[in-house]
Amino acid sequence: MSKLAPRVGEPTHYSRIWTFRTPRARLALWFGWLALVALFVWCWQLMNEGTMWMFVADAPRQAADIGSRLFPPKLGYLPELLAPLWDTLNIATLGTLGGVIMAVPVAFLAARNTTPSATLIRPVALLVIVTSRSINSLIWALLLVAIIGPGLLAGIVAIALRSIGFVGKLLYEAIEETDARQIEAVAATGARSSQVIHYGIVPQVLPAFWGISVFRWDINIRESTILGLVGAGGIGMKLQSSIDTLAWSQVATILLVILATVVVSEAISARMRRALI
Repeated sequence: MSKLAPRVGEPTHYSRIWTFRTPRARLALWFGWLALVALFVWCWQLMNEGTMWMFVADAPRQAADIGSRLFPPKLGYLPELLAPLWDTLNIATLGTLGGVIMAVPVAFLAARNTTPSATLIRPVALLVIVTSRSINSLIWALLLVAIIGPGLLAGIVAIALRSIGFVGKLLYEAIEETDARQIEAVAATGARSSQVIHYGIVPQVLPAFWGISVFRWDINIRESTILGLVGAGGIGMKLQSSIDTLAWSQVATILLVILATVVVSEAISARMRRALI
């Protein structure tokens, strides 16, 4: 804020001029930008130390070389991809189903208006959700392949464990946003806690539940295509073996199949969400 000097012939009073930021706010903003620039310079130095720029300079030529080997795709390889593609769809579908089944009770335990204990059980449920969301499905698959061996089971369990956090978080938020008046109306009839949940909460969150589940299935279709890179089954195993043998025309065919699968799953999930919500 600053003051104006009085003009000639005007009363000697002072008025304040509005400014967008106070001097303290401008100083804090300046220091914030300075810290951001310093952080950028530090990160650039770290990246520069760990980067071999001679390879970066050669990257366009290498990319053009690999791109020329990708085309034309080997369409005769398609019959060998049908079984792995079916495995990928099964991994995504069964993994989503398992994740949703485990996420529903976790969501009800995490929601403030349905948890039995806000001081003990709710933090445990939130910890389960955060743990599931913080570990990528590829890392889950890597751990499970080491524990239970390679194959479809490791991929299904990895997708399920990853889906718990996604479905649980969105579902418990939907539970907390339910209309309390409907719940109070059911409770006023003398209903038990289980009946209040069944008649007062479940009908309100059911559309959101179906939308979340279908959306997660769509995401899992994408994620399950790469789990084979670590031995968790599906079309990713074919992709890894083709890359290892430098069969780039087969790689192009696999990528086209994955792209078509993702496009179809996106269209199906969009139609299902419109029909359910």
